[in-house]
Amino acid sequence: MPLTSSVQEFDLVIVGSGSGNAIPPAMDGWRIALVEKGVFGGTCLNRGCIPSKMFVHAADLAASVPRMARLGVHATLDQVDWSGIVERVFGRIDPIAAGGEEYRRERCDNVTVFAGAARFLDERTLEVDGVRLRGRHVLLAAGARPHLPDLPGLDSVPFHTSDTIMRLPELPRRMIVLGGGFIAAELGHVFGSFGVEITFVFRGPRLLRDQDDAISARVTEEYRRRFEVADGSTPLRVRTAEDGSVALTVLRGGGEVDIVGDALLVATGRTPNGDELDVAAAGLATDPTGRRVLTDEFLRTSTNGIWAIGDLTNEQQLKHLANAEARAAFWNILNHDDPSAWRRIDRTHVPWAVFGSPQIAGVGLREQDLVDGDVPFVVASKDFGATAYGWAMEDSSSFCKVIAHRDERTILGAHIIGPQAPTLLQPLVQAMQLGQTVDQIAHDVWYIHPALTEVVENALLDL
Repeated sequence: MPLTSSVQEFDLVIVGSGSGNAIPPAMDGWRIALVEKGVFGGTCLNRGCIPSKMFVHAADLAASVPRMARLGVHATLDQVDWSGIVERVFGRIDPIAAGGEEYRRERCDNVTVFAGAARFLDERTLEVDGVRLRGRHVLLAAGARPHLPDLPGLDSVPFHTSDTIMRLPELPRRMIVLGGGFIAAELGHVFGSFGVEITFVFRGPRLLRDQDDAISARVTEEYRRRFEVADGSTPLRVRTAEDGSVALTVLRGGGEVDIVGDALLVATGRTPNGDELDVAAAGLATDPTGRRVLTDEFLRTSTNGIWAIGDLTNEQQLKHLANAEARAAFWNILNHDDPSAWRRIDRTHVPWAVFGSPQIAGVGLREQDLVDGDVPFVVASKDFGATAYGWAMEDSSSFCKVIAHRDERTILGAHIIGPQAPTLLQPLVQAMQLGQTVDQIAHDVWYIHPALTEVVENALLDL
């Protein structure tokens, strides 16, 4: 489509309708352009956090059935209605996405929605499907996309990423999960719980290798009980076998091995979308890949008037971080003439979670980060099975680990593996953010008996 001769002027151009769509009421008088190249609502709503956790909840229930016998409850899993599960998830989510777009298009007089991919032409001027837009301010919230490894044959075989795997028309019998990170752990658990034979393939010695070593080791141990785990495997090439299945050839144990599946899930991380925006044309500083846009603590980029938030800028690609950055960025844009009023983003104590099975959650430093450093520290680890509710669950593998400064008594890091780990982590996140000491939150706070939160209390008391 040829470029129009004129440029449409806006007070603010937003690229991305995920966290970028959280436009505050204080901007009702601003003329705003909202650009989205894909489905309205962004990754979290349509193909990330929300649908995946809806699948995870169903998977958790299915996976619990064979474990019930140890509690004296003998049950069987008769059937998994995959099409029904998919309909439940996307029958709820798709209308939300459509409704969000309709609201912005039809009911927000100050917002103009542009469907298409944006790219910079110069500072604060962008092109979207042949239309030129210029903003006094530009907010980039363009997110990230699945990373595709440089694997010979990948372009000639059917494969899935997290963008597509949750809408499979039917469950495969066997699935290869290429990767050992967050997405691999969660979606492998989902499909494995629904009866699919899962083989994890990754280069390192453990799943979730970026976690605290004790957590990563335990996760890998637990996944080996349920799935095939081909650790230490270097992918060499992939092809379609004669029967239509996918054959992944890896180097493992000094020799080549073929791993065969009916479906291939590529879950090797996510790549920021900065390169798709031609950010160099706007003079934006990026990481060496040219994909991740760099910002300061106020969410400003290196070009005046351009701000960036979310997965486009963060090594930790987390929705709660993107939402916090959106609130700060919109505030700072509204108060652009008064830098003294700007809000900073402090990423020191950003927590994370992996909703696999077992669940894990963490915040702050890992023990391996401190072992060779100059910070004096102490560590306590308490098993779920050492608490009353842990007895009730017959839990023998979960634990809570807390790391504290030996002298200052503040928490440096916390890592939990087991049921409801993300929920159990929350009081430790709060303590870190507020600067409370181990002794304060161990002794000055009530913990309900016999709730599972006692595992957190007991770890703190051990410190």
